[in-house]
Amino acid sequence: MEPQQQHDTTPGTAARHRGRAPRRLTKLGVALAMVLGGVGAALPTAQAAQDAGAATAAVQAAENPYERGPDPTERSIEADRGPYSVSEDRVSSLVSGFGGGTIYYPTTTGDGTFGAVAISPGYTASQSSMAWYGPRLASQGFVVFTIDTNSRYDQPASRGDQLLAALDYLTQRSSVRGRIDSSRLAVMGHSMGGGGSLEAAKDRPSLKAAIPLTPWNLDKTWYEITVPTFIVGADGDSIASVRSHAEPFYESLPSSTDRAYMELNNATHFTPNTPDTEIAKYSISWLKRFVDNDTRYEQFLCPLPRPDFQIEEFRGNCPH
Repeated sequence: MEPQQQHDTTPGTAARHRGRAPRRLTKLGVALAMVLGGVGAALPTAQAAQDAGAATAAVQAAENPYERGPDPTERSIEADRGPYSVSEDRVSSLVSGFGGGTIYYPTTTGDGTFGAVAISPGYTASQSSMAWYGPRLASQGFVVFTIDTNSRYDQPASRGDQLLAALDYLTQRSSVRGRIDSSRLAVMGHSMGGGGSLEAAKDRPSLKAAIPLTPWNLDKTWYEITVPTFIVGADGDSIASVRSHAEPFYESLPSSTDRAYMELNNATHFTPNTPDTEIAKYSISWLKRFVDNDTRYEQFLCPLPRPDFQIEEFRGNCPH
């Protein structure tokens, strides 16, 4: 297992993190002082404590403006559905740049904008093979776009381009563009679509996260990628074996990049095509942590999950 280490990929970010805690404490101290030393001095103790809690929550919300939904638990990230009701919208195959698809999105307009993720299927497959991710991820507070590709035989580089075209469509022309924060975008994909998600992350470093699922690609080195990347492999994969695909992909990512590798136990190349609790819970946690900058989900990623009946191996660099 890889030693845990602290790192950062953005110049100046470490300094900002070092300065964040004192600022947070200062803000919290001011808020508490106002409640307990000012107005709260004339209130009953219970009321003062309640107001102090509200002040603390307000400070935390200001520090993490992209948090969406209630505090997470192991049960909440394993659930078939999250706290948001979901609607969907079909996109015609006549669009330019990719083959159409389905957009899944939270129906509420009261929580502000959401981050978004585009998802590509694998070789010869259609968006239906990735359909379960739509409501599962959208109900946790994301806009999700499962796409069809221009051709079922498109190679990873083309699928990467199509993922980026799908994100551009989402944020610029789709019916839900007003619900999306265009600065918080991610890509996922299975097999050649997973290889495509690596291509997209290489080509667009402004992405917040990439999740290749049992990925396939002839290119084995991804030293250019700075996007936080979570790679999922399967111990029984005979099409894109972890030894020749997922593992070298992960190992080639720079150590300065937030990265993780999960190898599923008793799994095959096609395990990502059907609902899977391990894939869902850690994909949700990865997207929340890096698309939403929601540190409440760090607890599910660090310390690194231990191998068990479902997980053969989990690697990564912690803390993020």
